[in-house]
Amino acid sequence: MKNKQNRELAICGLAAVKALAKEHPESIRRLYFTSEKAKIFGDLCKLMAQKKSPYNLVQQDDLEKLSGTVHHQGVVAMVDFVEPDALTPSIIATWIENNESALLLDRIGNANNFGAIIRSAAFFGIKNIIISTSEVQSAITTSTYRVAQGGMEYVKVYAVRSMARLLQDMQGKMVRIGTDVRGKTSVSQLGSLCENKPALIVLGNEEHGISQIVKENCDHLIVIPSSFMCLEKKIKAEDTPVESLNVAQAATIILYEASKLR
Repeated sequence: MKNKQNRELAICGLAAVKALAKEHPESIRRLYFTSEKAKIFGDLCKLMAQKKSPYNLVQQDDLEKLSGTVHHQGVVAMVDFVEPDALTPSIIATWIENNESALLLDRIGNANNFGAIIRSAAFFGIKNIIISTSEVQSAITTSTYRVAQGGMEYVKVYAVRSMARLLQDMQGKMVRIGTDVRGKTSVSQLGSLCENKPALIVLGNEEHGISQIVKENCDHLIVIPSSFMCLEKKIKAEDTPVESLNVAQAATIILYEASKLR
């Protein structure tokens, strides 16, 4: 939940707040927790006291009001609004120099999916994530942090105005790989597609997939084949019992393959 008046964002969930306390404790403005969680955050409370920032023992209902969810798990940390940094040519140049791949999210609209993708990216060591400034794209929210289970502290989220322009600029510099249920190449071939170059992997909107203009600016379109598709090569994806995985589930498989690139 965002507090627009104070320009704050509530971070809740035990794993999310523990990771925040470990990696960026200085970013916590205020801390609230139940008596059951007091011992867990003892060291953080000492740090909060040193910098004269408030921390309070509260009831479950108070945490629900602060976070806007019943899934707060007994702790809420208030931080400044989290805004993605603009993606610059110098940042991209560093990726290319260090052979770092990146994940491009084409209008992922669900904050829970966004958080789950971030969790998988952090797990597999893919730390660069790009989103668009489109209103369709989910922003970084309380739910994003909670579902990411601490993963938000181990990735960097950047924003671009035009994904098509970014993909055009990356031609020949990074291997541009889109995901599409009608793709011709299995995700298992991702490594062979890259040929020692970093990958820019595009995941599409939950309902519509990647947009046509984005698709046209990809070097390859990969698919996660179902067991049914593997057995019956002539069957189209849309004719299988389940056409595709949820985007967050698909991201886990794709990011596992991308982690092998290093």
